[in-house]
Amino acid sequence: MYYFINSNFTYLAEREWLVTNGLGGYAGSTLAGSNSRRYHGLLVAAHNPPTDRQVLVSKLEETLFTGQASFELGSNQYGDVVHPQGWQYIVSFERLPLPHWVYQAGGNTLTKTVFMVQTANTTIVAYKNTGYQAVTLRLNPLFVCRDYHSLFHQNDFFTYKTERGDQCLKLCAHAGAVPVYWAFTAGVFIENRAWYHRFSYREEQQRGLDFVEDAFSVGFVEARLEPGEECFLTFSTDERFRQQSPSDSRDWEIKRIQDLRGTQLPGPNGDSFLQDLVVSANQFVVKRQSTQSETILAGYHWFTDWGRDTMIALRGLCISLGQQQTAQRILSTFFRYLDDGMLPNRFPDNSHDPVEYNTIDATLWLFVALYEYYLRFDDIGFIGQHFEQLLIILDAHKNGTRYGIHVTDEGLLYGGKGTAQLTWMDARVGDYVVTPRHGCPVEINALWYNALQITIFFAKQLHKKPDFYALLLRRFEESFTTHFWNEQGYLNDVVIPGGVPDASIRPNQIYALSLPFPLLNPDAQRQVLDTVERHLYTPYGLRTLSPHDPAFAAVYGGDQWLRDTAYHQGTVWPFLLGEYWSAYIRLHGQSETAKTRMYAELATLKQHFYEHNCVFGISEIFDGLHPKQGRGTANQAWSVGALIKLLADFPVR
Repeated sequence: MYYFINSNFTYLAEREWLVTNGLGGYAGSTLAGSNSRRYHGLLVAAHNPPTDRQVLVSKLEETLFTGQASFELGSNQYGDVVHPQGWQYIVSFERLPLPHWVYQAGGNTLTKTVFMVQTANTTIVAYKNTGYQAVTLRLNPLFVCRDYHSLFHQNDFFTYKTERGDQCLKLCAHAGAVPVYWAFTAGVFIENRAWYHRFSYREEQQRGLDFVEDAFSVGFVEARLEPGEECFLTFSTDERFRQQSPSDSRDWEIKRIQDLRGTQLPGPNGDSFLQDLVVSANQFVVKRQSTQSETILAGYHWFTDWGRDTMIALRGLCISLGQQQTAQRILSTFFRYLDDGMLPNRFPDNSHDPVEYNTIDATLWLFVALYEYYLRFDDIGFIGQHFEQLLIILDAHKNGTRYGIHVTDEGLLYGGKGTAQLTWMDARVGDYVVTPRHGCPVEINALWYNALQITIFFAKQLHKKPDFYALLLRRFEESFTTHFWNEQGYLNDVVIPGGVPDASIRPNQIYALSLPFPLLNPDAQRQVLDTVERHLYTPYGLRTLSPHDPAFAAVYGGDQWLRDTAYHQGTVWPFLLGEYWSAYIRLHGQSETAKTRMYAELATLKQHFYEHNCVFGISEIFDGLHPKQGRGTANQAWSVGALIKLLADFPVR
């Protein structure tokens, strides 16, 4: 529970809430009720799950009337002006089990709860008069109709034709638009068509993007609520929700609460932080229409399902939590798209666009995810079903596949062609490559080594002969240290056999220590870990470049050029803590002292999770020099997954 006694608009507007529907759709805004992103909305629908997302309902304007006065409960930002000032009536907010506000105005108390129906593009808002006298609510929804990456402006094309029923409306923004069904369980609808202009979105302005939007109102509902009475508003693209009775809406609310309670970890578990992370984790696992199965969204609000992010996040979001069937279905989704020995890099936002394969690491992370799946569930049957596909992947990488990916004469894995960037450090602005990594990146080769080791391991479990891959492994082992070891006590970031290595101090070297099969002897591992600690470690995550490097960027922000040129030049990434602490605990022999230190250090991200940015979320990135304010996406799958994996795999006794 969050109490706001002496808070201000800025405090409430800097904190966000998010609920999702398991399809890629969501509802989200700030605690103040003012939208600060183009991605905010009360109903953001995924028409072809989890893609083709549209913002259809921007927000609700709420006014409370008593016999003596009226109180506008909402807030909006118009440039430097905030109007109305409804944030001052918010006395508390609670995130679990559902986003829940308490307002006090003129001696009256009103509560509001927002939730989504699972596997339906449907948002329900519940109001309850918890005061001692009757009040009247005026509830005015503001509609938009746009792709969630764009903005909406007044235009005669958007006519918002309406069909009225008994306590419901069907709205079509324009001819051929997906209808929105608006149902209300109390009150009467009063038509009052009007455009609302020039809402300012602070987060978009800070990102150097267009940040002003209009919205349209067809009218409002006025409902009188006696003490203890409720009113539900439903917004949906599903005709099943065309009409909702109070009992129907209340049943959906109860079901959603029960679903959330069902996600709690089985058995006694005193770590409430881990339990709450699981709530966040479930928001990322969504249905994919094209495969009739599950996948993982990389982050809210704007990412779809990326191969690399899915394979990394899956380990914490599903495998460490014992969700075997879900992990199976997600892995199967990506196996279906295996092509030329590669997994997809990204499923596009638009379902009509082709799947992209510009990645070298997503496919290799598949081996690590499968290995951890096997260790957790002892399911050699599932491994056996896909073992031949693993061999196809290794053969394609050895012999050569897209983007110049191949094994060199030295046994190292090489990739890169043209301006295509294949690793997770893939920032590019137009034709300018910010972090060129063509060649043999260190983490790619750590993953390649692990892919070979894991394949050999699986071959033995399946009673198959792994001789050929054992030869590849020995050739790699003979070359790795020679090419990657830097006499300053760390690993070079990228090498090209026969060329000058990129000796930048970056976090990618941590994978040589943290993956299931480490590459270095214990003394070398300690040197690498010490370098990472001195140059890259922060409690919020690892920096992507040493602050002593001339290319280091201290702050992430500004227009696309400034943001993309800073993205991997020092910016802090929380998900890398999963690898750092795994390496640290391994080197310290799984000691309770090491795990206790990890828990103490993770308190910083724990506070971020509960108190800053997206409440019950972990941001994608932070500034490089003085990390504190979350940047990038508000809630990132592999950020959350990394914390879950650490807390679930390394409990303190």
